[in-house]
Amino acid sequence: MAGTRLCGGSAVTADAAEALEVITGASRFEASAEKSTIAHAAQELSGGSGGAGTVDGDVCRIYTPVGTPEVELRITWLRSDGIPAGDPDPKFTVLPMGERALTATDGAVIRFACRSGKLTGSAPAHVDIGVERGGMPTEPEGDPDELKDAYATVAHSFSLAMAKELGCENDGGLEPRPSLDPAPR
Repeated sequence: MAGTRLCGGSAVTADAAEALEVITGASRFEASAEKSTIAHAAQELSGGSGGAGTVDGDVCRIYTPVGTPEVELRITWLRSDGIPAGDPDPKFTVLPMGERALTATDGAVIRFACRSGKLTGSAPAHVDIGVERGGMPTEPEGDPDELKDAYATVAHSFSLAMAKELGCENDGGLEPRPSLDPAPR
């Protein structure tokens, strides 16, 4: 399956599909599970499935095709209590996206604030979208800067899709395209 059709078809932009190829070395992937969509994850996050809303979960898992070197990517979400505090792990590069965007050669996470009628409470919710390799940790292969940009691009694509699905004001402060130049310290 083409990268742009993964995870329900609305979460992976053309740029993110190219970034998936940088990360995995593959341009085709196994089909995503039926419930592995932004819409389903947004429903879980907002409590639209009947409960009060869970605090974390999977958006989607992406696998390279059978018969190729196995790579698993996990795209997750987390609803957290506030804006991030403290300095990130030194392995991360800070990018100017959302409330905080961190990228490394093996993953990325973007936090954005979401004020939406679909979410409970008057204060904005803080949502983290993470992208990381699954399985046993291995040394990433490839150009470190390209890998960092690729992970950030995939995280941005899923973050923007989630912000739109939740109906966040101003798309959660996320621009239409990822900002890959490191933030000033």
